[in-house]
Amino acid sequence: MKPARKIVPPTEAAPSEENPFEAMMQRFDQAAERLSLDPGVYKILRTPEKQLITSIPVMMDNGELEVFRGYRVLYNTSRGPAKGGIRFDLNVTLDEVTALAAWMTWKCAVVNIPFGGAKGGVVCDPFRLSQSELERLTRRYTASILDVLGPESDVPAPDLNTNEQVMAWIMDTYSMHKRHTVTAVVTGKPIIMGGSAGRREATGRGVQMVVKQALRELKLPLHGARVAVQGFGNVGSVAARLLEADGLTVVAISDKTGGVYNSQGIYTDAASRWVHENRFLEGFPHGERITNEQLLELEVDVLIPAALENVITRRNAPNVQARIIAEGANGPTTALADKILDEKGVFVIPDILANAGGVTVSYFEWVQNREGYFWSEEVVNQRLRDVMIQSFEHVLQYSRQHNVNLRTAAYMLAIDRVAAVHRLRGIYA
Repeated sequence: MKPARKIVPPTEAAPSEENPFEAMMQRFDQAAERLSLDPGVYKILRTPEKQLITSIPVMMDNGELEVFRGYRVLYNTSRGPAKGGIRFDLNVTLDEVTALAAWMTWKCAVVNIPFGGAKGGVVCDPFRLSQSELERLTRRYTASILDVLGPESDVPAPDLNTNEQVMAWIMDTYSMHKRHTVTAVVTGKPIIMGGSAGRREATGRGVQMVVKQALRELKLPLHGARVAVQGFGNVGSVAARLLEADGLTVVAISDKTGGVYNSQGIYTDAASRWVHENRFLEGFPHGERITNEQLLELEVDVLIPAALENVITRRNAPNVQARIIAEGANGPTTALADKILDEKGVFVIPDILANAGGVTVSYFEWVQNREGYFWSEEVVNQRLRDVMIQSFEHVLQYSRQHNVNLRTAAYMLAIDRVAAVHRLRGIYA
């Protein structure tokens, strides 16, 4: 058998640290090199299958016509239908969506569910749009990507600034074109429309589960362990609440308006009530005000970046004092920061493992829709726990076997699984 040729990444200009696709590819290249990945398979896995760019004309409430830009990227579907969220945000770019679609590919493979990776987005400020404008935007975007959508091809879910209502509009638009109700075309739907019990809390619950496993691995006590959570949205607030219930002390939380620190602990239920009533954490009285940047550098046992990507960089990584980082957000740590954290001995649970609870229960929802039979929340949570703990152990074993950190191990495990399917399926010509 011929020895595998050395993989040589395409020659490009020096990548920006903040470019999400380049950051993902740096991790991918490191893992592929260690796996001695076949150069042909390497080329396949480094290239997205489909990238859709679409114009979305929307009639606004004032009678004027606006045109928005939308994206949908299917990165790899060798293991099953593409799976990935749709985000509405002014900062959406093709690079970001492609990186997130790739992350979804590796995430699904890490937890060994039969999905590939996708992501979508619309460049807009959803907070400046009325409910009817959001609905028209969503339906027109759905119609423009209809060719790739479907339970057997591409299954969207909520993401940044989208929710159950947006998924309901997507499902209805798709169903109207198909002339029958198709519940399995999206996940993260309202329960009354075929959503799964436990889906809304699943990502945060998955973060909680892997944090507890990491504390046990490092032989740190659960009770009294200090936690800081950047991003008190759906993921961060759920993870904080569940860890508090386990006996950990949540000393800092934050959102886009800034953060709150209390060395004695923050009652997460009180913080959640405040956000429900006031929309943001700003003004929450039970602690001293800190910035999001200060939160990342607190002396804590566990840091959970659950907001946006690229918040831990080479500039602030030397100041991070946490023993464990559990990445609730996608891509919160840049590739250049990885090396610094590794040298400091920080135990980083990478995003493609730490926040995989959401896609795992999305898979459960898809299965339930196709079966027409629904599980109790207790069953959903137990099955989620089985998947998350088993996946954590698999990545940990890979880390020990190859003497690499958890991020590289997770990428190696995921790429190995996807590459194996490509080798078995072969190339259709």
